[in-house]
Amino acid sequence: MENNTAKRILDVAQDMVRNRGYSAFSYADISTQVGIRKASIHYHFPSKDELVRALVKRYREGMVKACDRIAQSAISLDQQIIQFANLYRDGLENGQICLCAMLAADFEVLPEAVHKEIQIFFRDTEAWLTTLLQQGCDTSVWDCQPEQEAKGLIAMLQGAQLLARSSANSIATFEQIVYPLLQSKFSKD
Repeated sequence: MENNTAKRILDVAQDMVRNRGYSAFSYADISTQVGIRKASIHYHFPSKDELVRALVKRYREGMVKACDRIAQSAISLDQQIIQFANLYRDGLENGQICLCAMLAADFEVLPEAVHKEIQIFFRDTEAWLTTLLQQGCDTSVWDCQPEQEAKGLIAMLQGAQLLARSSANSIATFEQIVYPLLQSKFSKD
């Protein structure tokens, strides 16, 4: 299914959802940007709900890969936390926030299949972060409750994206919110 046209449709849809949300984009919007007819989009994704479900699944799989790259790197645990935070920071360069955070705001109007994909995204992300935090606790690098800290970190990062997005310099605002908190909690010093 991930042929070139389907990939372009997903890329454009992802940018739109991360910038506008679920309700503020249509197949007509995608059609204009991709340069194809709406019928071609329907060929690949018969409904908007199917498109968004595929979009969340792809985004979730991308987050898993990004987290795995961080975990497999040779950097310290505290630097892995920073790299994880950077996944949220980097989207702000394009005025975008986490796809699943944006969709969670529209959760009540989304179909069940999309609910499940969003829930899997948060479950997987939280599990990865919990594992990282548990490693820090097990090696006495940190003193924390990994599951609780993971939930709090995800909420803080997504909240920081929202606050930063509305500021004049979103990157600087995100960094001013996030990095001092991470340093005070997870720095080795």
